[in-house]
Amino acid sequence: MFANAPEASHPAGLARLEAFIPYAGADYARGRNHDLGPEGDNAVSALSPWLRHRLLLEETAIDAAIAAHGLDGAEKFIQEVCWRTYWKGYLERRPVHWHDYRAACDEAHGQVAKDRRLAADLQTALDGDTDIDAFNFWVNELRETGYLHNHARMWFASIWVFTLELPWALGADFFLRHLLDGDPASNTLSWRWVAGLHTPGKPYIARSSNINKYTQGRFNPGYRINTQVEAPDGVERPPVGPSPLAVDWQATPTTGLLITEDDLLPESLFGERDWPLVIAVQSTDWRSSGPVAARVRDFAHAGLADALARNPGARAIGPIDLASADGLTAVREAATAAGVDRLLTPYVPTGPTADAMAALDPVLAADGIERQAVPRDWDVLHWPASTHGFFRFWKAARPLIMERAGSGSLSRGG
Repeated sequence: MFANAPEASHPAGLARLEAFIPYAGADYARGRNHDLGPEGDNAVSALSPWLRHRLLLEETAIDAAIAAHGLDGAEKFIQEVCWRTYWKGYLERRPVHWHDYRAACDEAHGQVAKDRRLAADLQTALDGDTDIDAFNFWVNELRETGYLHNHARMWFASIWVFTLELPWALGADFFLRHLLDGDPASNTLSWRWVAGLHTPGKPYIARSSNINKYTQGRFNPGYRINTQVEAPDGVERPPVGPSPLAVDWQATPTTGLLITEDDLLPESLFGERDWPLVIAVQSTDWRSSGPVAARVRDFAHAGLADALARNPGARAIGPIDLASADGLTAVREAATAAGVDRLLTPYVPTGPTADAMAALDPVLAADGIERQAVPRDWDVLHWPASTHGFFRFWKAARPLIMERAGSGSLSRGG
């Protein structure tokens, strides 16, 4: 899908959206499940790298689709965009799933260190050297492009868990390290769903007939895929936590702007203003204890630089890498030097960047600097419905989107 590295900028995201919108109606609904390969004429939008980093907002994509096709005509595409909102809200209200995933990764690495056979099987999978040609192709496609078709991601995860019998958390980690759109909510919860840990009694089982049909005969693994799968026992949903509320924020002469890679359109939240300090921070390496792919780091870095250029201040600094204590200290020193006692930032949802912010906050507080996170109206409006399955969420979201469309608020802007 991305033979060449996509441009990590707001204009590039808007251009991609504009090129796709004519196909966001019936064409998308008809062809979205077909994976024709990285150079095939796929019906998907491939907007996810921009949406994941909020170089393009969910509502911008939805508004454009409704303006072109109406809500009914573009409903399948709009639902797919809303899946991202649903997953984010679900993880935000059950952050234990993120922490459990991290713990599962650590546990799995410990198992690999002690079990030579498991270590060899894992390396065979990561090298794309299994006896399943489709799986091997997807390993290489992911490594070379930073992208996989959504249907291929489901097949891949199912084969990883149920045929290769590898720890699900290490598969999720592999995706998070290599996907340009590697999102902690969508990725973690989707892998849990495939493994049968999200919806009790319902693991996702990849089948050769399905792969053959939707790759139009490119792949047919046949008997090599295990379809005799038992759902795991004892799957429970933890209690639902609170959803972030709207924040009444104000910018004073000593308020700076902090930009993270999770939200690269801060001007659409805070407006264009004269900041005494604008500082961009990179947290890509917080995604995993393993090496994050260079193209993933480069995309986030370029997106931060683009956001920094769109939000000038008396002092503009970064991107500063938060992978080390030196980076955390550099943020505090920059704020102190600029006379800033508060940093506004778009709300960071549960995941690696939130982990980085949790490490940064006490460092800032040591010099009396506060970080204030401001949720977006879209999240405040929709995350409260992220309590059960997607279609209950959609039942709540659809009328809100209809109301938005009817209010005349449709806009292609950031």
